[in-house]
Amino acid sequence: MSQTKPFNIPKQLIFDAYKRVKANKGSAGVDAQSLVDFEQDLKDNLYKLWNRMSSGSYFPQAVKRVEVPKADGKTRPLGIPTVADRIAQMAVKMQIEPELEAHFHDDSYGYRPDKSAQQAVMLVKQRCWQRPWVLDMDIKGFFDNIDHDLLLKAVDKHVTEKWHQLYIVRWLQAPVQYSDRTMEHKGKGTPQGGVISPLLANLFLHYVFDVWIKMYCKDIQFVRYADDIICHCTSEQEVEQLHTKLLQRFTECGLTLHPEKTKIVYCKSWKHTADFECISFDFLGFTFRPKLIKYRSGKFLVGFIPEVSRKAAKRILAEINSWSWQFWVQREIKDILRYSQSKLRGWIEYYGKVAIYSIKWVLQHFNRKLSRWAKRKYKSLKNYAQAMRRVIKFQRKHPGLLAHW
Repeated sequence: MSQTKPFNIPKQLIFDAYKRVKANKGSAGVDAQSLVDFEQDLKDNLYKLWNRMSSGSYFPQAVKRVEVPKADGKTRPLGIPTVADRIAQMAVKMQIEPELEAHFHDDSYGYRPDKSAQQAVMLVKQRCWQRPWVLDMDIKGFFDNIDHDLLLKAVDKHVTEKWHQLYIVRWLQAPVQYSDRTMEHKGKGTPQGGVISPLLANLFLHYVFDVWIKMYCKDIQFVRYADDIICHCTSEQEVEQLHTKLLQRFTECGLTLHPEKTKIVYCKSWKHTADFECISFDFLGFTFRPKLIKYRSGKFLVGFIPEVSRKAAKRILAEINSWSWQFWVQREIKDILRYSQSKLRGWIEYYGKVAIYSIKWVLQHFNRKLSRWAKRKYKSLKNYAQAMRRVIKFQRKHPGLLAHW
């Protein structure tokens, strides 16, 4: 190892990290350099990044702050690093993730290899049958409020390579650039949108929540997907005590449980639901609420069954409405199907594994929009009912053409 290259970083690692960043796509950062721009001189750009990281002279640029609209009309802040910084973060993530994965809790599902949101939802469904009380937790501004000192203690415990430690610190210290080009050094948080941020966030909550709850509340079951957390309890007293303890625990770690969005939910007998203030909760785009289920024996039982949440349904309907239906009057149906196939398939694949009937009901909106399109395009269709019958006939003739058909 030379004096000018104190860190032994394989060139192949940087190239492999680039390939992963390319597969994830993403927009340009503060330097306005897109992936396409970066690839115009790919070999030289990757060499420069490797050289700077190997010599210790690599410093990340500011993180571009953008506001992404949410279903409730508010916005979610995202931080977008430059392409080069995303590649650097990916290189570190690829090397430290296996070590961290070996320690993470089995009931943590967010942003982890071979774990999915659907698995988390199905586990919550199973546990709602077993335990009648739920604490639905919402951490206020989680990614923006991660305590750097506490996070770096966890990093130092598991990350031994000096260059990994060095660059994690520099990424945490990188300033944020807003749309008006003003800069801010926050001193806490890790930008939601960074390549390494989900891994660091999981590490932080692993010690703030996962390890703590198994140490001090070992009888509690939980399911965590990043900062979305559901705790399952056996009694009202147990869930209230847990709520009190977690309010204190999160405050000690620099986090705040949202006072309005964090709630205690009763999820058992239909007969007594009127006695409780809250009998439903949302988790990862699904709403859990009591429903009567008829079994083959003819008996009815109440189960907490996940359906597509109202927020998720509104988001899907809004996206379908935003498609170029007016412009498509000049096109053929094959053009509409070609555009919509992958989007409809994506919704079915995510929601259909858990709540196939409710997502198919939501996606009937596409059929209605297609019927209105057909009425405008084909003058022989005198009214909407005729157009809908034509679409239904087409659907029956081609049942596998679209995912929800």
